[in-house]
Amino acid sequence: MITTLLAAGATASGVSDKIPLPSIRYLTILPPIIMIGGAVVLLAVASLVSRPLRVRVSTIGSVVISGGAFGISIWQWCDVRAHGAHTYIAHAVVMDGFSVLITMLVAMAMLLTALVADGELKREGITGAEFHVLALVSASGAMVMGLANDLIVIFLGLEIMSIPLYILAGLDQRRQESGEAAMKYFVLGAFSSAIFVYGIALTYGATGSTNLAGISSYLATNVLTSNGLLLAGLALLFVGFGFKIAAVPFHMWTPDVYQGAPTPATGFMAAIAKVGGFAALLRVFFSSFSTLAIDWKPILFVVAILTLVTGAVLGLVQRDIKRMLAYSSINHAGFVLLGLQAATTSGIAGSLYYVFVYAFLVLGSFTVIAFVGARGDRQHEIEGYRGLGKRQPALALSLAILLLAQAGAPFTTGFLAKLYVVQAAVQSHSYALAVIAMLSGAIAAAFYLRVVFVMYGSRSAAGATANTTDAADEQVLATAEAATGGQSAATVATVAAPADVEAEPELVLVPPLAQLGLFLTVAFTVVLGIWPAPLFDFVHAAHLLF
Repeated sequence: MITTLLAAGATASGVSDKIPLPSIRYLTILPPIIMIGGAVVLLAVASLVSRPLRVRVSTIGSVVISGGAFGISIWQWCDVRAHGAHTYIAHAVVMDGFSVLITMLVAMAMLLTALVADGELKREGITGAEFHVLALVSASGAMVMGLANDLIVIFLGLEIMSIPLYILAGLDQRRQESGEAAMKYFVLGAFSSAIFVYGIALTYGATGSTNLAGISSYLATNVLTSNGLLLAGLALLFVGFGFKIAAVPFHMWTPDVYQGAPTPATGFMAAIAKVGGFAALLRVFFSSFSTLAIDWKPILFVVAILTLVTGAVLGLVQRDIKRMLAYSSINHAGFVLLGLQAATTSGIAGSLYYVFVYAFLVLGSFTVIAFVGARGDRQHEIEGYRGLGKRQPALALSLAILLLAQAGAPFTTGFLAKLYVVQAAVQSHSYALAVIAMLSGAIAAAFYLRVVFVMYGSRSAAGATANTTDAADEQVLATAEAATGGQSAATVATVAAPADVEAEPELVLVPPLAQLGLFLTVAFTVVLGIWPAPLFDFVHAAHLLF
């Protein structure tokens, strides 16, 4: 009766009783739906079987899901090329070349991560589908950040991407460092998310909209007599993004989290967090706040310099290779900021190219590190890589190529990426920034080359000690058992190996799936470094929607 009266009243007053819903074109959001839907199905299967789901089953499922999302992204690319870019779902999401490029990159990064993690999880005795489910959910969040056309949608994607990463950092419960890394990442991540939300609120208060196109239109058609509120919101938004991309001074979490997290999770985190963070940062600043470039370009100038110098200088003094690559990622973030600071179409294309290339470089590098690190994920001293070139030439050559590419060696994608963003900085007359970037690259090349020289150098006593930790532990246990059994000191002495005898390190076993993932990253780095035209054309065609 009450429902009937309300409906009659609404009809009499001319108000419709239907809630208006935006039109949805599911092709636009299909890749993240596939990723998160596949994660739900994988989790359901794992919870319904009586035994923990085998790692290989989770790996195959993740590869199929990622491949499906990649296939849909190709369909999206063809649609954009044929019909142009469009916004959908009340202009909250956009399908253009930029979003499709990010979707493709995230799908490929997830596929490579699944291949690499298969052998690592088996070696560590980790069963179940938790790693793959969390990684798939995080990847879906990165995709959402790439296609978002609204600050609220960006925040949703940011949280969907970040929360699984916090858990992945602490996935190895047997290592105290892993739990500490997860706690640091979570606390600082929550703090940065709160700052980001505050920035959204201030931006909405200044412009009356959270839609990126609406903000851009408002700024283009209105002259602000006082823009302090808007600039404060813009600054807080950058702080939130700065944490995700590890820009100085928001980088404090990076070395500890990279070192403490399980190595496959570290590689995935380094790739996905950079892709998602930069995807949203580039679109927000260049597409929506381009009219305020005169205000934010000086800030980016200073932040880029601090990021470049900090990553290069502090990376020189690291002895742990995971911490070294953490500072390397900070230095790379500075290079990507060069393209945004240029505030030109060429600069944005250069930043996109750099992010695309970096994802493959870091995934390949951490693939080698994951298996050289041995059981327990604890042997990551750089000295432990001494002699790897003689023991396992193919593995050492792969890591050498990836590190040299990060240093910017010619005939690799890394060289072209650095050249691209430095050229954009020069074209925008940021000569000082370009010079500092090249100097920081030269400094960073020193710690990349140090690892290469160690791999192809002769073994030292320190290197032997670092690589024989497992053998030493077994000798101590055998000695303790002999002493407990009441054997003589002579018998105990025969159990322990002489201190001056160098035991040859065991060969690193890389499973076939991980070999495939490593081969793909190295092939991408070399082939597209020699023949860059396909990737250049793809990046240039991925224009932002204005």
